[in-house]
Amino acid sequence: MKFRAFLTDNGVNLLDKRFLPALDKMGKICYLYLTRDHVYFLHNLLNGDGIQSIAQFRIEALFDEYRISSQNDDRISFTIDLSLLHRALRSIISIYTEFSASHGGDPVGDSAPNRLQIKLVKKLPPHSQQPMPFLTLEAKGYRSAVIQDVPISKPLSRSDVLELQAALDMAQDLPQTLIRVPDMHQLQNFVDRMKNVGDVLNVSISKYGDLHLQVSTTLITLGAEFRKLLVIGEQAESPTGDQNLSAQSRTRIALQRGDAMMVQVSVKHFFKSLQCHLAKPDCAFYGIALQGACLTVIFQFFIPGTHQTDKAISLHCRLPVLDPGSS
Repeated sequence: MKFRAFLTDNGVNLLDKRFLPALDKMGKICYLYLTRDHVYFLHNLLNGDGIQSIAQFRIEALFDEYRISSQNDDRISFTIDLSLLHRALRSIISIYTEFSASHGGDPVGDSAPNRLQIKLVKKLPPHSQQPMPFLTLEAKGYRSAVIQDVPISKPLSRSDVLELQAALDMAQDLPQTLIRVPDMHQLQNFVDRMKNVGDVLNVSISKYGDLHLQVSTTLITLGAEFRKLLVIGEQAESPTGDQNLSAQSRTRIALQRGDAMMVQVSVKHFFKSLQCHLAKPDCAFYGIALQGACLTVIFQFFIPGTHQTDKAISLHCRLPVLDPGSS
């Protein structure tokens, strides 16, 4: 199997300044999954523990001259330490930037531009007799090259790649009702206070565009309500006369009418999912999967300078729900 590409300036910015810092908050180790058309960073898709996060990029969002080949229908996947990848990328960027600046962007008569190449290689580590796989970052300059090797796992077998693809397909299912939360910082500030109160968060989402969050202990109940948010998918008219009711009463009535769903999730998981703001999304959509299987958070990115969705990049999380009996 072979993989080689050149990172574009936009790709370097997306990974270094936005997505790698955000994804590292989801978990140190993830699957890097390469196909002919897309690159994925995947957390927890093959086990039931923790938050599932799926970051997807079209090839042109990150790379130029993308080359991939394998016997698994040109699909390659392996696990990688995101902190090591980010450290290697930052290191090679600093050297790359210094070199470009010292030569005014022109590598002293060398017509080939100084570019960041990324590729899969096998190398013999020090004090080892067994070649190991690496994801290598390389900046070629005039008469020299700077290389950073990031250790990776053995690439997945064909059966494991098929299992990963099946899990990815399943994770793409959308809830029937999604509501948009435009101000993530307000939500993050509130949940930051919640995490000091309790461990279990009740989340209810209605077809009226209402998001209700509540954490309770024997001594205190803390809640927040976001009303009349934009709804995508199944929606309903808010009943007249419910404005004078409490948030708890409105939620209870909506649940009885079948116009809302409620799940319990870990406060820590919910707070961790909000760390995706480091990827600088423009807004987020929340929804509850069929039969309350999970809480889904979809982060939306706009094409710079517009309010049109950038379809070249996407990020969403699926938070596992807690068994009400255990909480």
